[in-house]
Amino acid sequence: MKLIKYNKLRTYFFGALLSSLSLVSCTEENIIELEPYNQLSENSAFDTKENILLSVNGMYQAAQVGLYNNGGTSQSGRGYPFGAAYFQQNDMRGEDMVNTASFYAITYTNTWDPSGALNTVYYWIDTYRLVNRANLVIEGVTKAIEKGVISDAEGKDIIGQALFFRAFSHYELLNFFARPYKFTSGASHSGVPYRLKPSNSVATIEENSKLGRGTVAENYTQLLSDLDTAENYLLSKTTKSAKNAIVYVSKEAAIALKTRVYLSKGDYPKVIAEADKLNGKYSLTSDPNAPFANNYGNTESIFSLENSATNNPSVNGALASQYNGRALIAISPVIWNQSMWLATDKRRGSNLVRTLLNAQNQPICYLSNKYKDTSTLSDASPLLRYAEVLLNRAEAKARLDDPTYLADLNAVRNRSLANPATEQYTAFATKADAVNAVLMERRIEFLAEGLRWNTIHRLQHDDIAPMNGVPQKYKNGANPVFADYKIGTPYVFKTGDVTALPYSDYRYLWPIPTLETSANPTLAAQQNPGW
Repeated sequence: MKLIKYNKLRTYFFGALLSSLSLVSCTEENIIELEPYNQLSENSAFDTKENILLSVNGMYQAAQVGLYNNGGTSQSGRGYPFGAAYFQQNDMRGEDMVNTASFYAITYTNTWDPSGALNTVYYWIDTYRLVNRANLVIEGVTKAIEKGVISDAEGKDIIGQALFFRAFSHYELLNFFARPYKFTSGASHSGVPYRLKPSNSVATIEENSKLGRGTVAENYTQLLSDLDTAENYLLSKTTKSAKNAIVYVSKEAAIALKTRVYLSKGDYPKVIAEADKLNGKYSLTSDPNAPFANNYGNTESIFSLENSATNNPSVNGALASQYNGRALIAISPVIWNQSMWLATDKRRGSNLVRTLLNAQNQPICYLSNKYKDTSTLSDASPLLRYAEVLLNRAEAKARLDDPTYLADLNAVRNRSLANPATEQYTAFATKADAVNAVLMERRIEFLAEGLRWNTIHRLQHDDIAPMNGVPQKYKNGANPVFADYKIGTPYVFKTGDVTALPYSDYRYLWPIPTLETSANPTLAAQQNPGW
């Protein structure tokens, strides 16, 4: 009976068990040659320090590339869950970038479904694949420490990295498949299944295949516990080379992520307390282009996933391909026209914005130029920057009537101004004005960095800056009309633009994929309402 059950579930879970020893890719040949994973984990994967490091690299590979539609190589990946697809899907749920072709139409127009919308399906599937690899590393390295294969300090640093990915993964799933934290009193509404065990045996596969949704409060408690433990276990960035301090999870990365999580939770004193831990650890670059021009060696990047010419989400997913080279995502007039984004702001300049031209050398639309390597697609995926920590703290302070919010807000904004002495912000008249100024700065600073949906989601029915569902967007499926770009003149929506989706609409939440609910009867009974 157990063998039959295992074989039935193996197709779904097997993808989460493969290539933990692979540095670069997972080919069909690799899969055929691997011994069964439950034997591999006992006999090989964590029996030497070298194999442990390969397993860790496999975890990063799962975060960076993923496997789209069960593809067999790294080139089949689209960058789920924290490579390029993270940025693209989060941006396409918002209003500040435009879907110019068919790639992201389902997300952009809110027309997903539980089985056919592969981008939404594999957001769930590949994120849980990463969770499983993280759990495999946690379990395997814990045993390796006990056996003396690796030192306690080295082993805990690795476990800390895995805990970071486990927490980040569940947090990301909550932003798409659950209502925001403040939806109910005590966040008692449905969250996601929080998987704490690897699916590496018949017993654990069966257990995970029946695991139901915890509450959002329970999920946040667990993921913040994971991040607290990660902070305690992880080595500081000061112990690493300049590049490795960015491309590998550090103690500081766990702290930075907590500022984002606590902001979503609405725990503003904790946002400030966590951000204060990073005082003096990082500094903003003097030029807003520097974190992208030198994305593997600057003073601002806290954590980015590395890409290279031979290991990236490919032309069908890489950041420079989608946002720049292939022009599949354009900057929307909705954000471009905002008057608070000054015409002389450096973030409008050619270092960070590319003007797409037609054959007659006439302008078509504006593209993000943050991701510059359109040839080999080696741009890093910037997941955490110090600019975000400062704006998280600024917003928290503004909400708590702490006037020092202005220093953090101006620190980020002033470096992009032509004349900071005359153009910087002074104290705002009301709390609402201050909070809204921080929120606008977030939209400008993190344009094309996949943070817009996170903000939209947590602001649903906010007490100061409320949003109601998915905002109205520029029309889908074509380049923006260049004449619609008018700095300082708010864009007026027209017939043919994408209509807003109210928060009350069931489609606000993504459906749990049929691939999951067909394997997990518990989740089948806990599907998001309306699906």
